[in-house]
Amino acid sequence: MMSSTKRDYYEVLGVGKGADAEDIKRAYRKLAMQYHPDRNPGDEEAEALFKEASEAYGVLSDPDKRARYDRYGHAGLDGLGGGPQFTDVHSIFDLFGDIFGGGFGDLFGNRGGRGGRTARGQNLQIQLEIDLVDAANGVTRTLEFERSEMCGDCGGGGARRGSRPARCNRCQGRGVVIQRQGFFQVQITCSGCGGRGEVITDPCPTCRGSGQVQVRRTLEVNVPAGVDHGNQIRLAGEGEVSSPGGPRGDLFCLIRVKPHPLFERDGHDLHCVVPLTFSQAALGGDIEVPTLTGRHKVAVERGAGHGDTIRLRHMGMPDLRGRGRGDLVVHLRIETPRKLTKRQEELFRELAELDHKHVSPERKSWMDRVKEWFTATETPAEAKPEPPEAQPAESK
Repeated sequence: MMSSTKRDYYEVLGVGKGADAEDIKRAYRKLAMQYHPDRNPGDEEAEALFKEASEAYGVLSDPDKRARYDRYGHAGLDGLGGGPQFTDVHSIFDLFGDIFGGGFGDLFGNRGGRGGRTARGQNLQIQLEIDLVDAANGVTRTLEFERSEMCGDCGGGGARRGSRPARCNRCQGRGVVIQRQGFFQVQITCSGCGGRGEVITDPCPTCRGSGQVQVRRTLEVNVPAGVDHGNQIRLAGEGEVSSPGGPRGDLFCLIRVKPHPLFERDGHDLHCVVPLTFSQAALGGDIEVPTLTGRHKVAVERGAGHGDTIRLRHMGMPDLRGRGRGDLVVHLRIETPRKLTKRQEELFRELAELDHKHVSPERKSWMDRVKEWFTATETPAEAKPEPPEAQPAESK
């Protein structure tokens, strides 16, 4: 059981006295979700902790109450009300706003209706596939999709033209019913009418009483330069229609960038592999490499090795916020020929003979190290014992 003595509000929320409004809101959200009576049915201690956290938040989130509390403590709140006094769901809306993401009322199923907030239309998402060049330069595309619109025959009401909906008997036309939630009462959306306060007895034949119809929509979307695979473009107000008078939802365009046959993207950088012959790698020289805008000539140094890279500055992908471009990284790959002409084979054999007769200093050094290693690891043959020296015969 909890003590009857009130704890310090900062201690209740687990924040310091210098905490800002966002810190206080974040701390309360965590505690409220943990101890909410709906998540802890029948747990009186959890209910008390939830009430205590709500009371602390009600004071510390109000600048005037917080200032009085900081100066005088709990005594400074006498006559002001130490915390929130909940009578219905709207008082919760007023105090907590969108602290729980989509609205505190969503926790209890309230999504509008009479006496509640006007519901917002559902969001939509569609996919848009573009290639890498479009992602680098930006492009305008035409989208076609289906979304809901208000029924023109019934004006969105759902009732046949010339008829009127009847009052809901369950909520008596209020759109909400009152239920007890722990230590306070809340209003929840009436399940009989969906919060409208009315039921349709003679539905519209066009929309079958839903008040909405599906229509095909066409619009253009501007894809900015630098967009990446998985990015989303938000088109505000292009989603589903809501109940009469409510705002539309949004349309989210999910970008899919098709794989490129030459380039691989890594953030703002592009990577590509360019093959070299033995002669190009040994002698060096200029080669042509692909870029997003065409061919580009680069110099390969003598003795280039397999896997060496050449970085071309500012020839990669642009930054989505206009902060420059990435680089193009060229990876050199030395290819071994699988088929040789007779003349090529003669030249390679001649080169092999030259390599054998005229050993380069690096090769000679390596061969010397190999020879020394084998010499050091060889076990010398056991020495044979020498025969004893002949002793001179003793004279008699």
